[in-house]
Amino acid sequence: MKKRAVITGMGVVSSLGKDRNTFWNSIKEGKCGIKTVDRFDTSDITTKVAAQIDDFKAADYIDRKEAKRMDLYSQYALAASTLAVEDSKLDLDTINKERFGVIVGSGIGGIQTFEDQHKVLVDKGASRISPFFIPMMIANMAAGLIAIKFEAKGFSESVVTACATSNNALGDAFKVIQRGDADIMITGGAEAPITLISFGGFCSMKAMSTNPDPNTACRPFDINRDGFVMGEGAGIVILEELEHALNRGANIIAEIVGYGSTNDAYHMTKPAPEGEGGARSMKMAINDAGIKPEDVGYVNAHGTSTPYNDKFETCAIKNVFGEYAYKIAVSSTKSMTGHLLGAAGAVEGIISCLALKEGFLPPTIGYQDADPECDLDYVVNKGRNVDIKYAISNSLGFGGHNATLAFKKYE
Repeated sequence: MKKRAVITGMGVVSSLGKDRNTFWNSIKEGKCGIKTVDRFDTSDITTKVAAQIDDFKAADYIDRKEAKRMDLYSQYALAASTLAVEDSKLDLDTINKERFGVIVGSGIGGIQTFEDQHKVLVDKGASRISPFFIPMMIANMAAGLIAIKFEAKGFSESVVTACATSNNALGDAFKVIQRGDADIMITGGAEAPITLISFGGFCSMKAMSTNPDPNTACRPFDINRDGFVMGEGAGIVILEELEHALNRGANIIAEIVGYGSTNDAYHMTKPAPEGEGGARSMKMAINDAGIKPEDVGYVNAHGTSTPYNDKFETCAIKNVFGEYAYKIAVSSTKSMTGHLLGAAGAVEGIISCLALKEGFLPPTIGYQDADPECDLDYVVNKGRNVDIKYAISNSLGFGGHNATLAFKKYE
């Protein structure tokens, strides 16, 4: 018999707040976490805005000396994990550490460290490269550091599937618990990509918005959308086997009930025509949950504000739900948080679970002019109070990776 997995703790570090309540209140109020970038000179690149975190202090969560040996993405991951463990009220002294695991991913990993040490290489030579360069840069180190901090000795891995990363991380952790290989999993994603080399690369691809107005640069499903807006931070959840959670009297926030993962097998960066890979991912998650498409009340869309993604994700939703697609509320919370790349899915999963728990559907802000090809029931500019039982959340990444999670209101 498959075991059930519930979410008992959440931790978020983002431009909209560094604790669950501040973050969720900002989402409900439709606040924009995007601003003009002042971390580096943007005069030579076309994108001027990002969802930049300005007041993060690693020492609030991590020993100061240890933090100096971590890339910013790992610091974000440790901070969000600390908040999630505190939120879950886990007693770390009594749990079975060998059945306590970690699956945390990052799409890019330590890109700031890479950029900094490349400058050292060019200016001073290879012998001056930091001995911490490799452990600070590699994308699995956040998962390793989390395991070390909390003595999580069970199932452990790092996922890298571009912008689908943390949806895959949550889905894989769900399956670990479902098959009985762990009681508790720390899972999610972290990203710190707001660096000059990262910006330059995405701008060269013409993937990011060139709109300098922070309030309208990211406007998913709007006909004038012109690219995504980068964000940074981390989203971490505590997944727990249901009986284990009940036995310790945990506060259960929501249940994860379905997971789909597919590949377009089509193109390095473009989504497959009509979003067929994303459609298969959604169908897989719904089937895995054992529910009907008509049971789903909300879709937290990948919704990147790029011309192709929003059009084809809309097509995919229609493919999956048929005429019922027009009755499902859809929103893209990237309009507020920016696109956290490998951390996006976990942050949006947290939003989806809180939407179920509180009966509130978050908005897509910045929306002004309708696109005839994006004609679903988008929750625009203001959230809605609606009691729903099931929600799904999509993440679609370069390389054709698609991942969908299905969540259920816990009753």
